[in-house]
Amino acid sequence: MFYQILRSFLFMLNPETAHNLTIKLLKLTNGTFLDIFYRQKVQQRPVEVMGLTFPNSVGLAAGLDKNGECIDGLGAMGFGHLEIGTVTPVAQPGNAQPRLFRILESEGIINRMGFNNEGVDELIANVKMSKFKGIIGINIGKNFSTPVEEGKNDYLICMDKVYNDAGYIAINISSPNTPGLRTLQYGEALDELLAALKMRQSELHKKYNKYVPLALKVAPDLSDAEIVSIADALLKHKIDGLIATNTTLDREMVKGMGHASETGGLSGRPLQTKSTQVIAKFAGHLKGQIPIIGVGGIDGVSAAKEKIAAGASLVQIYSGFIYHGPQLVKKIVNHI
Repeated sequence: MFYQILRSFLFMLNPETAHNLTIKLLKLTNGTFLDIFYRQKVQQRPVEVMGLTFPNSVGLAAGLDKNGECIDGLGAMGFGHLEIGTVTPVAQPGNAQPRLFRILESEGIINRMGFNNEGVDELIANVKMSKFKGIIGINIGKNFSTPVEEGKNDYLICMDKVYNDAGYIAINISSPNTPGLRTLQYGEALDELLAALKMRQSELHKKYNKYVPLALKVAPDLSDAEIVSIADALLKHKIDGLIATNTTLDREMVKGMGHASETGGLSGRPLQTKSTQVIAKFAGHLKGQIPIIGVGGIDGVSAAKEKIAAGASLVQIYSGFIYHGPQLVKKIVNHI
């Protein structure tokens, strides 16, 4: 009930203003008597994925807490893991505003944020101060100003800096909001990137005596042939996990609705079926050798179960969380 009231207020604001206000409120209220409005106990339902023990199978997708500013506040809601970021080597403002839009009729969100963040050093400082007991995944990307052909270096810079403080590292090559980024999902570019990341992982494993899994985050807008090619690359380089999927450029499910013509990535309920289909196709090719984290349009227990049935070992929420609040975490944990 409280979240419905709060949402009514937040949805009167510009989406990005509402987002920033929420982050500030979580930072201010966590650990005070006011966190009673969102702190909740969920069942302990541990699951082993990528060699890690997750307290439960529900996580927060990357993009909400880009700088790791409110890890403890979000953790109080019962998430088994939080994926923070996307973070880049140096701070950048992202794309021009407005860049975030609600599609209320379909519980969708379109964003063209463009990896706005305060840089990897700021994020790691926040991670070090957090007390969250779940798994923290750190999602890394390349700076807007870095040419795509040199993008590998940005991922390696971020990997070096986040490795010792991350539960796992997510490699974001699938955002539609950084020009050319999605080309890294294909052919020689992907092969070269994964080889470099895997080699650096081995070096850092020895340096820190700690193995941190790598998970590749892919787009939903892939052909069957592209899915097979990416799956083969994941198996070849022994990448530890797959995150499927990022936002879509497809507008078929929101045609004619308000803001549907805005450029950027579409998330939320309109992505639900498409992301599940992509998960199922990857699962059919990976055959359990690499675990999948399912994300895209999860707005309830049934949607989460569909992702698990399609082949996901963990699920992540974002847009569904915006529309339904912390109670969504508890419902899913209790029923899958």
